Amino acid sequence: MVMVLEKKDPKELILQEILAIPMVAMSIRVLKYWGLIYERNWRRYFSLSLTTIFNLTQFIYMSLTREAVDVIIRNAYMLVLWFNTILRGYLMVMQKSKYEKFLSDFIDLYKSLLHSNDKIITDMLKATNALGKNTAIINMVLGLMTVLGFCAYPIFADTRMLPYGSHIPGINELEDPAFYIFYVYQVIITPIGCFMYIPFGSLVVSLIMFAILMCKVLQHRLRGINGDQNSSNKILMMKIKWCIKYQKTIIKYVSIINNLTTYVFLVEFICFGTLLCGLLFLLNIAETTAQVTIAVTQISMIFSQILTLYWYASQLAEESGKVADAAYDVNWFLIEKPMQTNILMLIMRAQSPCVMTVGNIYPMSLEMFQSLLNASYSYFTILRRFYD
Repeated sequence: MVMVLEKKDPKELILQEILAIPMVAMSIRVLKYWGLIYERNWRRYFSLSLTTIFNLTQFIYMSLTREAVDVIIRNAYMLVLWFNTILRGYLMVMQKSKYEKFLSDFIDLYKSLLHSNDKIITDMLKATNALGKNTAIINMVLGLMTVLGFCAYPIFADTRMLPYGSHIPGINELEDPAFYIFYVYQVIITPIGCFMYIPFGSLVVSLIMFAILMCKVLQHRLRGINGDQNSSNKILMMKIKWCIKYQKTIIKYVSIINNLTTYVFLVEFICFGTLLCGLLFLLNIAETTAQVTIAVTQISMIFSQILTLYWYASQLAEESGKVADAAYDVNWFLIEKPMQTNILMLIMRAQSPCVMTVGNIYPMSLEMFQSLLNASYSYFTILRRFYD
C-alpha cells in the first residue's frame, strides 16, 4: 500500500509558525478571525460594512446635533475612535500582502534567535515573548472592560440615550422601536470594533519590542568581540561583518514597520491630541459621577494606547543608539586597519538611531508624547477661561 503525503499550503505553514510566537500570537489570531490578515472571509465584509455605516451615522449626528457641550465632546471622542478603528482595518486589508511578507521575514528573524546557542540571547527572547504576550492580554482585557462600560452606561442613565451618538435622517433614534434597533446594533458592533482596534496596536507594539531585542542582541555580539581578541583576523572580520549585516537588517525591519503604520499614527496623534484637550474640559465641567467616570475612562484609554506605543518607540531609539557605544567599546585599536574601518562605519550608521515616526515627520518618543500633553493642557486652559 502506497502512502500519499498531503502537501501543505506554504501560507498555512507560515500561519502555524507565526501563531507559535507568543508575543504576536493573540493579535494575529484575532486579526485573522476577522479576515484582516492571512484570510479573506465573510467576517471581513460584515465587520467593515457595519462599522463604516455606523461611522457615517456618527458624522451625520455630529453635524446636526444641538446637545450640551459635554455630550458633544463625548461623542466627538467616539467618532474619532471609530474612524481610527475603521482606518486601521481598511489599511490592513489594502496592505495585506505587505503585512504578510513582512511577518514572513519576521518569522525568519525570530527563528534565528530562537535557535541561537547563546543562552543570554535565548533568555532575552523569552523575556520579550512574555512581555509582548502580557501586554496583548492586558490591552484586550482593558478594551473589553471599556466595551462593557460603553454598552451598559445607557441602562443606568437618567434619560434615554444610546452608547454612541448616531443619526439617520428622517428617523428619531430615541423613539420606539428605532431606539431598541439602534441600541442592539451598537452593542453588536462595539466588540467588533474592539477586536479590530486593540490587536492592531498590540501587534505593532510587539514588533517594536522585537526590534528592541534585535538591538540588544547586536550590542551583545559587539561586546563579545572583545573576548575574541586571540582569534584569527579572519574570524574577527567575519564577526564584525555579521554585526554590520545585522545592523542593516534592523534598519530595514524598523523602516518597514514605520512605512506600514506611520500615517495611522499621524491621524491618531492629531485627533487624540485635540480630544484630550476636550476630555480634560469635560472633566472640569462634569456635574455627575457618571460624567466624571466617562471622562476618566476615555482619558485612560488615550493614555494607555498612546503611552505604551510611544514608550517602546522611545526605547527602540535609545537601544539602537547604544549600538554605537557597544561598537566603540570594542578594542578597535588592537585590530587591523580594515576591521577598524568596518567598526567606524558601524558607529557612524548608529549615530542615526532607528525611529518610528508620526506621518514620516516627527519621531515617536516620550519627548513627543510630553509635547502632546503640554499642547493639550495649554488649549484646555484657554478653553476653560473662555467658558468661565
